[in-house]
Amino acid sequence: MKMQSKTEQDIAAMREGGHMLALVLELLRREAAPGLTPRDMSQLAKKELRALGGEPAFLGVPGNPDYPDIICISVNDQVQHSIPSARPFQRGDVVNFDFGVRYRGMITDAGISVCIGEAPTGDRKRLLEGTERALYAGLSVIREGCRVGDVSAAIEKVLKQYKLGIVRELVGHGVGYELHEEPEIPNYGRSGTGPVLRAGMTVAVEPITTLGRADIVEGRDGWTLFTADGSLSAQFEHTVLIREADCEILTTL
Repeated sequence: MKMQSKTEQDIAAMREGGHMLALVLELLRREAAPGLTPRDMSQLAKKELRALGGEPAFLGVPGNPDYPDIICISVNDQVQHSIPSARPFQRGDVVNFDFGVRYRGMITDAGISVCIGEAPTGDRKRLLEGTERALYAGLSVIREGCRVGDVSAAIEKVLKQYKLGIVRELVGHGVGYELHEEPEIPNYGRSGTGPVLRAGMTVAVEPITTLGRADIVEGRDGWTLFTADGSLSAQFEHTVLIREADCEILTTL
């Protein structure tokens, strides 16, 4: 779908849906613990979203097979798109919750990564802290008239400072009427290049990183992506509304 601005009605729906999404992610962050499983977390998210009045945006996304769950929960060397499994979390696991909500026909998309059962230290801290800081570095340059390359370069600068692998096959994107719209927003690039972002557009920005090489491989289920070298991976993501002087985070509490 081509780049396009959203109406005030669209944006209002995305604010409400984004708030629901943030509430679900915060619940998952709070409740995730050793011994629970990704499937437990999926059921918790499903129950909470239903109570809030939203619909899951990921269920049934076309693929081979179509995506069978409401949320992607990736553990350790799983990079993205992981189908929630029955494997219990272990203390120290790095877990990414990537979630999408549809409300009044409009979609928001966001994600967080957490360390299970303990505060992250060492390389885990570097991974999580660097990835999240890169997200906010990218958001800090978004405004009317900026280019995609400005966002990409800001993200890349932080990720290089933290010496993290940058997964190149997976990118941020426009979002709203569909889960994936134009433009694509890579997590690497050169300032002053790429499509111009306009006020009223809504985009999802999502640094996706590794502690090792950036190469990824696809699993046998047709969805789960893994780091090729077995290193840990993380992702942080927000959906934002582009404004004249800055951006508004829509997927927030």
